[in-house]
Amino acid sequence: MSKPDPGMNALGVLALELAGGDAPRHAALSSEQAGELAERVGRDLAKLVPGVSGLDFVFAGAHFDPAEVLRPGWPVHRRLEELQMRAPGRSQGPRLLAFGAGADGDVPLPFQAEAALTGGGLRVVPFLLTGTEVAQTQAVAEALEEVLLAQGMAQPDTALLAQTAFGAQIEHARFFTVNDLAAMMSMQYDNQGLAALWPVIETALMAPHVEEWLDAAPEPLLRYADGEVRMALFDPAGWCAFYNHGTGDCERLQGIYDQFLMRQRQMAAVLEAHGLPVLFVHCEAGQDARELLTR
Repeated sequence: MSKPDPGMNALGVLALELAGGDAPRHAALSSEQAGELAERVGRDLAKLVPGVSGLDFVFAGAHFDPAEVLRPGWPVHRRLEELQMRAPGRSQGPRLLAFGAGADGDVPLPFQAEAALTGGGLRVVPFLLTGTEVAQTQAVAEALEEVLLAQGMAQPDTALLAQTAFGAQIEHARFFTVNDLAAMMSMQYDNQGLAALWPVIETALMAPHVEEWLDAAPEPLLRYADGEVRMALFDPAGWCAFYNHGTGDCERLQGIYDQFLMRQRQMAAVLEAHGLPVLFVHCEAGQDARELLTR
């Protein structure tokens, strides 16, 4: 699968691996804290890729679950792009633009993480690099792809500031491009027994206009196309027929069928976390489930 084309942007995150399983106490930083952390992140990145200092550096002082960043169209980073385009001083040289909570402490809507996805051990803080010349930005983006995965540990004072400001116990703080983050999530899903689902998510991210199927028994049957996932919802008889269980064995296999339904719910929850709506399509015995999913 090809990598995404970020256009005039280089997309990345500061990844915070939490210690002890405790969620950060603060969902977002104050504007002052966001600016201070952005300065250190920009400094760290410029040490790895000097061309960073010649671009606008746009930073969100809020943390997200990785799945919120790894969504079709890269919506969190697009919010940063929109803010960058509206900010004053575009013709006055490279800018550092950091966005945090308002004076009342409220997190602005574009940077409100989903409450249902706050329990994970990895939180990511998005940033974007962009310039007025495409070639300049692309050169930096390519250099970041080359160095961040191997060398992208945040400097100790950057990690300590992130820990203090967010109110979190941080085991490791490092920088990823969105491609690095996707590769890491692919490995995590493999370790969690969800490797079969990753090609669907990857297609939605990297080639959203391409169709992708998960059609590998005994996994649920599903099809990604046009920005949504259609998943076959079998009744017991339909499930027995599709997965070639004898009809007389259906009652005996009720426990396995229940596990199949749990697997469907698990996969649907993962897909929806990545911003992919899931439509369940009822399939009964005698119906062509694959044909139903293409309607």
